[in-house]
Amino acid sequence: MAMLTRFDPFRDLVRLQEEMARAFDDRLSMRSGESVGWTPACDIFEDGDAVSVRFDLAGVDPKDVEVRFENGLLTLRGERKLEKEDQRDNYHRIELSYGAFSRSFSLPTVVDADKIRADSKNGVLTVTLPKRAEAKPRPIQVKVN
Repeated sequence: MAMLTRFDPFRDLVRLQEEMARAFDDRLSMRSGESVGWTPACDIFEDGDAVSVRFDLAGVDPKDVEVRFENGLLTLRGERKLEKEDQRDNYHRIELSYGAFSRSFSLPTVVDADKIRADSKNGVLTVTLPKRAEAKPRPIQVKVN
């Protein structure tokens, strides 16, 4: 007597997804000292005077953010905290990411580290890294005979 088995096309896909999630979790847990939280989106743009990095930090208190510039590396660290963590059972849905974050970017050597400034407005942190005077573009007049 032949046995019929039901074909489930998603069974292998679900198993693969579970194995990948487990492998990813194992890899992250091996990184000692790093916390897994979320990654704020950012824009990086440059003009003749400066390089600017704008971070989307809605819901993050500016006092919970650290900005460092060291050896050409801009690093932003901070944390978005759930306001009433003890009330979590009352939430119907939590879609925003919470926890610690860290982002780092290598920047050109033209940055004047003594003039870096950071401004926070409406949940957007803008870090402005002015260029040194010798790195700024300058017009050169050429005499044509």
